[in-house]
Amino acid sequence: MPGKNDDANLAQFIAITGASDTVAKRFLKKYKQLEAAIDAFYNDPTSASSSSLSNSTSRTLSTAEISRLFNNYKDKDDKDSQEISFDGTIEFCQDLGVDPEDVVLLALAFELESPRMGIWTKQGWIEGWKRLRCDSLATMKQALPTLRDKLASNPEYFTKVYNHTFDFARNEGQRSLGTDIAKGLWSLLLTHGLEGGALSHVSSTDANGDVNMDGAGSTASNGWTAERTETWFKYLDQKGLKGISRDTWQMFLEFVRTIDSRYTNYDPEGAWPSTIDDFVESEKSKLSQ
Repeated sequence: MPGKNDDANLAQFIAITGASDTVAKRFLKKYKQLEAAIDAFYNDPTSASSSSLSNSTSRTLSTAEISRLFNNYKDKDDKDSQEISFDGTIEFCQDLGVDPEDVVLLALAFELESPRMGIWTKQGWIEGWKRLRCDSLATMKQALPTLRDKLASNPEYFTKVYNHTFDFARNEGQRSLGTDIAKGLWSLLLTHGLEGGALSHVSSTDANGDVNMDGAGSTASNGWTAERTETWFKYLDQKGLKGISRDTWQMFLEFVRTIDSRYTNYDPEGAWPSTIDDFVESEKSKLSQ
C-alpha cells in the first residue's frame, strides 16, 4: 500500500511534468527518487512526448479553478481588478507556506510574468500556472521545490530569472534599480546560484566555441565567492551609488561567472560598465599591495 510520501511524489511528478498517472508511477517505480525520476522523464523524448499526448486527453487542467484562485487573492475592494496586489501576495505566500523573501518567488515571478514586486496579473497568473501544470493550491505548493532546484542548478534558467528580476523589482517609472534593493536581490540570487552550481565558474571554451563550466563549488578556487559578494557590496556603499543600471545588472552576471580569483582575465578594454571597471581597478590595487 503506497505511503503518504509516495502519493505526494506522484502528485508532484504529475504537476511538474504533465505526465499521466500511469507514466508517473512507472518512472517513480524505476528511479525511486522524485528528482531522478523527473530528470529521466525529460531526458527521454519518446516517453515525454507520448505522456504529453496521453495527458492532453486524460488530465485536463482547470482554467476555471486557476481563475478562481486568482479571484481569491485579488483586491477585494475592486471587483473589476485584474491584479493581485501586496496584501493578496502576503495571503498567497501564507497559504503556500513560503516566506515572501524566499528566492523561489523570483522564479515564480518569472514564470507568472509578474510585472512588479507583489503584483500578479490575471493573464500572467493563468498562463503561467497552466505552463507549470498547476490548477490547485496543492499542486502549486508541490511545484515550488522543483522551481527552487532548477533556479539553483540550471545556468540558462538562472539567467532568465535574473534578467527578469531587474524589471520586476524596479519602482514603476524608474530606469534603474535602487542599490539597496539590488543588494538584497543579489544576496538571494548569488547565494542560491553559487550553492547549486548555476553560477559555476566559466573557465574556457572548447574547439566548437562552447563554454566549459567547472562543477558546483569550483568558484571557491577559480572565481566568485560569497566573500566577494560582500566585497562588492562594500564597494557600492563606499561609492555611494543610489541606483544600478540595467547594463550593470546584466553584465554583472557575466562578470561573476567568468572572472578569476585575481581578476587577471579581466579586459579593461571590454564593454564593461564603468562601475565594474572601477571595482576591478580597486580590487587589483588591493591585491598588488
